This record gives sequence, structure tokens and C-alpha cells, in this order.
Amino acid sequence: MTDTAVTPTKSRLIDLSRAAEVEDTPETQYVLTALENHKREGLELAVKARWIAMAIFAVFVVIVHPYFEVIYHIGIMALLCLNGWFIQRVGRVGRSRLELLLIFIDLFLMTLGMVGPNPLSVDTMPLAMQYRFDNFLYFFVILAVGTMAYSWRTVIAIGVWTFVMWLGAMALSWWFTTPTPGLTEAVVEAIGADSSMLKFLDPNSYVLQLRIQEVIVFLIVAITLAISARRTNILLLNNAGLERERANLSRYFSPNVVDQLSQNDEPLKQVKIQNVAVLFIDIIGFTRLAAGRDPHQVIALLRGFHGRMEREVFRHNGTLDKYLGDGLMATFGTPLAGERDASNALDCALAMQKSLEIWNRERRRLGEPEIHAGIGIHYGETLLGDIGANRLEYAVIGTAVNVAARLEEMTRRLQTSIVMSDELRLQAEQEQPAADIDTGFECHPDQEVRGLDDVMKVWAKR
Repeated sequence: MTDTAVTPTKSRLIDLSRAAEVEDTPETQYVLTALENHKREGLELAVKARWIAMAIFAVFVVIVHPYFEVIYHIGIMALLCLNGWFIQRVGRVGRSRLELLLIFIDLFLMTLGMVGPNPLSVDTMPLAMQYRFDNFLYFFVILAVGTMAYSWRTVIAIGVWTFVMWLGAMALSWWFTTPTPGLTEAVVEAIGADSSMLKFLDPNSYVLQLRIQEVIVFLIVAITLAISARRTNILLLNNAGLERERANLSRYFSPNVVDQLSQNDEPLKQVKIQNVAVLFIDIIGFTRLAAGRDPHQVIALLRGFHGRMEREVFRHNGTLDKYLGDGLMATFGTPLAGERDASNALDCALAMQKSLEIWNRERRRLGEPEIHAGIGIHYGETLLGDIGANRLEYAVIGTAVNVAARLEEMTRRLQTSIVMSDELRLQAEQEQPAADIDTGFECHPDQEVRGLDDVMKVWAKR
């Protein structure tokens, strides 16, 4: 319940004992937040398990010992339940002295209830007999519940403190209590002074070797569980790191591509030539639209635009390559080629146009100016792979990218919202032979494209 643990940015090996030395990075905070959530759930489960266990023990004690003095032990159990609730309230990731104090109180109450004299009892049973009832087994319940908070330090503390407290209680009771006269003599008379059973049957004997055996076994179990809890902690932290990486991927790739990337080893490091559909979209007249507006309003407008366009890219299994100020670039077929890359690019462009129409209806109701955008889509050969030295970026480069950007610029000249290349149209027809791809588009042959020597046939949205 008292761990501090972090994940270094470039390492999967977590050293919990040195966690305090790791700097306060965003990655650290992400992992700590994940661990805090897991711990909180574990503490809640631990409290519920404690309450259930104590309720069962209370009923059991009443059944096996139906006397008034049993109220004392039920009271001890009630205090343990209350203390567990306090532990849940103060438990956190990191070393907590108050939490450790409450755990110490737990073990003290357990020891007091098991071997301390019952003030409600009128029985003159020797105190040494308290150790004969195997009540020590109940400490294993506290130990098991402690593992639910994924804290190896807590489990070690329970093991060590129980070891010291149980033997200490026995030493104090042996030192301050007087053996009940006549009992030892009666056993000696019955079985003889030389009998090996004397130390086990003598009511005044603490059977020291058994008491030591109990706590040694308990300590071994505690250490074993602590190692297991620490390994579980590491797995939780690793899982949190993996979820963070997956979340980062989902910012750029559609969910299905994220699934594929997470199942392959270093797929982005493979440099390859591949046919890809490329889409560019840009707000028309953005400079004029932003002029005189408050910067916060401009940023809000761009966020609204990017959010809607990004959603369509991912919905059509595309990859968000980069934001370009008031526009963006998306690719279809990266990093892994699909069966409908060109069709997805075309469908995405049409969906973007539809999304803008819906948004513009909302803007007109609010008295805001409409947003118009130009979209260029092309299908062709590209080079895929990481670029950069220390800071890597997954890049899609080649003539196909430049052509798509030029087609987006051509929307102004052709007075249309979408311009697609004939290469993309032909590829989409191969992917969907039964579909009428060019419906709603008008052919413009022999179009000059800046940067290309040859003219192109393009299709403009009517």
C-alpha cells in the first residue's frame, strides 16, 4: 500500500526501490496515475474482503464459544473493520507514514485480541494456553488482504512486524505472568517428567519452538507474496506504458491500424515503396476569415475543423500524417496496405464535405461565417519509413504526395470542393467494380499541374 513506482521513458525495467530518484516527467505522471487507480481499486477490494472475513469470523466465534465474554473479540474485529476503512481513505501511491501507522495498529489489535487477557472473562486459564488455539492463522488473512493493494513494501512490513510483535507478546506474557500452580505438577504426575509430551501438554508451557516455527513460516510466506506483489506491480506499470503508447498511436492512426501495429514488431522501421492514397484538405480563405478575430476564437475554429476532419479520416481507416495549419494531410494504405485504400480516400473526402455542410448549418444558426475547404486526392507510389536521427518521424514522401497537394490547390481554379486524379478513380474502380465512381464528378482532361512535366486528367466535384 505504500509504493512509489515509475516507468523510465526508454526502459521496461522498473526499479521500484529507486523510484523517488526518477524525474517528474509526463510519462511518470501517466504511470503513477494508472498505478493510483489500480491501488484504489485494490484498497476498496481489501476493505470489502476484510469486512466479509470479519463477519464470518464473528459468526464462527459465537457458534464455537457462545458466552458473554466473546463480545470482547467481536469488538476487536469491529475495530479491525474500522481501521481498514481508514487505511482505504489514506492509502496512496508513495510512502505514507499514516498508512504504515494504521497497518501497525491492525497487527497490534490482532495480537492483543489473540494473546491478551480478555477483561470480560472470569476463566483462570493460563495465558500460555492462548497460544495453543492456533489463532495465529488469522494473521494470514491480514497478509492476504494486504496483497490486494499491489504493494510489496506493505506485505514485507506485515511480515516483519507480525514476526516481532508475536514473539514480543509472547516474551512479555512469559515475563510478567506467573504460571498457574498445580497444573504442571498434575501433568508430570500423569505422564512423567521424562515424557517428550510434557512440553506440549503442560498448560503453562509456551512451546517456544512452535511459536518460532509459526512466525518463520509466516515471514517466508510474506516475502514470497511481496516478490509476487512487486512483479504484479511491474506488470501493471508495463501495461500502463503500453496503453500510453497505444493511446499515442490512436492519435495518428485509425483503430484498426492501431490493432495491427500493436501486434507487429517495429513495423514502422521498414523502409519500403508502396502505392498509397493521399488526401490534402485546406480551409479556403482562412487568412481573410481569421483577420480581426480574437486568437482564442481562431484556435477554437481550427480545433473544431481539425476534430471533424480527423474523425472522418479515422472513420475511413486512414492515417493522420500531419496538421498543416488550417489543413491536414492524410494517407490511406499506411503503414499497411489495404484492399480499399483509394475507395476509402474518396469516401473520406465526400464524408468531409458532408461534415462541413452540417457544421455550416450550425454556424449559420449562430451567425458565424461558413467554412469552405478544398480537398485533393491522388493515388500513386510513395516511399514509407522513418526519417530523422535522434527524433524520428514516420514519413510518406514522393511525387504522389506533391500531386495530391497540387490537386487541393486546383480546387480554387476549378471552383470545386474536391479534385481527384484519374489514377485514384481507376484504382477505386478496380477495388469496387460495381460502383459508379465518377458519379457527381466532372472530367477535366489535360490539366497542367505545377511541378509536373506532363498534363493530368482530373475529376472535379460538381
